[in-house]
Amino acid sequence: MDLGEPLEFDGPVIEWRGPAPYYFVAIPEEESGDIKLAAKGLEYWGQVPVEARIEGVDFSTALFPKDGAYLLPVKDAVRRASGVEPDDLVTVTLWVGRAGGR
Repeated sequence: MDLGEPLEFDGPVIEWRGPAPYYFVAIPEEESGDIKLAAKGLEYWGQVPVEARIEGVDFSTALFPKDGAYLLPVKDAVRRASGVEPDDLVTVTLWVGRAGGR
């Protein structure tokens, strides 16, 4: 995987109930390994900047490292615009880096 090449995977929307609910899509182990290689030099504090698309909605965020893999945060505005709810299975298209890189 290089920085201009998108990565596509499916995963459920996970709700983490803290003081405020947060939503994530867990990135599968194999794809997380590809991201780690492609993100060399882009990481900051373990987070990786990405551009992502869920159900036709594009957004920028940073992946969180978790147990040797990554979590993709899904902002409420993205969830509302795409119509996804917790436990929905979504297809994610992801580019490592910021939009200027694609």
